[in-house]
Amino acid sequence: MLLSITNTASPAADLGYILHKNPANLFTADVSSGRAMVFYTEASEERCTACLLLEIDPVELVRGARRAEEYVNDRPYTASSYLAATMSRVFGTAMAGNCAQRPELPARALPLEIGVPVIRSRGGPEMAARLFEPLGYTVSVERHPLDAAFPEWGESSYYRLGLRARATVRDVLTHLSVLLPVLDDEKHYFVGAEEVEKLTRRGEGWLASHPMRHTIVSRYLKRQSTLVDQAFEQLLGSETSEVEQAEAVAEKAAHVERELERPMTLHTHRLHIVATRLRELGVKSVADLGCGEGKLLRRLLADRHFERILGIDVSHRALEIAAERLRLDRLPERQRARIEIAQGSLLYRDRRLAGFDAATLVEVIEHLDPARLAALERVVFEFARPRHVAVTTPNREYNALFANLPQGKFRHGDHRFDWTRAEVAEWTRGIEKRFGYRARVESIGPVDEAHGAPSQMAVFSLPEEAR
Repeated sequence: MLLSITNTASPAADLGYILHKNPANLFTADVSSGRAMVFYTEASEERCTACLLLEIDPVELVRGARRAEEYVNDRPYTASSYLAATMSRVFGTAMAGNCAQRPELPARALPLEIGVPVIRSRGGPEMAARLFEPLGYTVSVERHPLDAAFPEWGESSYYRLGLRARATVRDVLTHLSVLLPVLDDEKHYFVGAEEVEKLTRRGEGWLASHPMRHTIVSRYLKRQSTLVDQAFEQLLGSETSEVEQAEAVAEKAAHVERELERPMTLHTHRLHIVATRLRELGVKSVADLGCGEGKLLRRLLADRHFERILGIDVSHRALEIAAERLRLDRLPERQRARIEIAQGSLLYRDRRLAGFDAATLVEVIEHLDPARLAALERVVFEFARPRHVAVTTPNREYNALFANLPQGKFRHGDHRFDWTRAEVAEWTRGIEKRFGYRARVESIGPVDEAHGAPSQMAVFSLPEEAR
């Protein structure tokens, strides 16, 4: 990750005093995510450019990956909260507005140029303009090609960001430390109450009046409504007028409405239905069998109703990704005690699966060879024997409505079968007969009159007398 700051006001090398980094030296520092370096590509009377380079250590990010090449994604390259955290570590004195040698410099507005070669902007180039232009920046955003050597492949989802403004270095660094994670719409660490204090401190003097303030606060705090409310209470304070307070309430309500009305993907809808049914059943402990990268686990962990959560998957790599997405190494102790992830096969009896109120198999069974399905049935319904089991699987009949899916093909290359509604009904009757459960089947997703819904869910429950 790279950030450059250029001063064009003579003597331009005063930038070194403000940043507390000598243009003649290379500054290096170890940070939690890797190694940071500050160097100058030019330092003349007319122009001085300081660069902050963050070299991400991908092995450190996944802690436990067997080989560094197993970890490949955009985080080591795309400006994000890693870069924002490093700015605070490396340029902390400049962000505080301190300069012992030249105390008048930090308050001086300078003609500055800022370059961020690679960013992700959730909301496209317009989002960058909407965030920075109200703060007085001239914004340029250039989209990167997917591969410059193959222009026919089209454009990537990444951009080059350029900013120009007459501003203090302190303000620029503060704006970037808040808005880069907001643009990326992701954070690499657990977001708790301390982030509210950090945001309101860095947003002092500009955030409360920013036209995109709700988007900034919501994204920065990972859409945690309690934290968002706290931040607005501190930002707006008791001195705001009734009109301003009413506008803030209306703005928040409109944002909530937009979020609710945003089209939901089938997979998101499926996870929502599963989590909702578990809550309706009153279960407190859940084993997610074939948990994959932890998407359902994350939903369950966010709901304090679920007191004990276990994720099991045969893939070691999927569990590494799940641990990273769940931020297990950064969870508070009480939260961490609620969840466990472990490697295991669903084809063999596993004592770790015993004692749960419910088990889930979300889009799992269709990845098994039909001949092995009987082994999974015994593991779940005979040996683990939770009070409830929720199983989702695609509806083969609905495949005819996917225009790009050739006839007779499965939606996923690893599917061993897709069942029709009748086949699911037949399978559930077999489970009822062999293991004493009672089942109900429901549709997931939009229902077509002829083809049914794209996905189907069977919820099995043990009668009281069979428990």
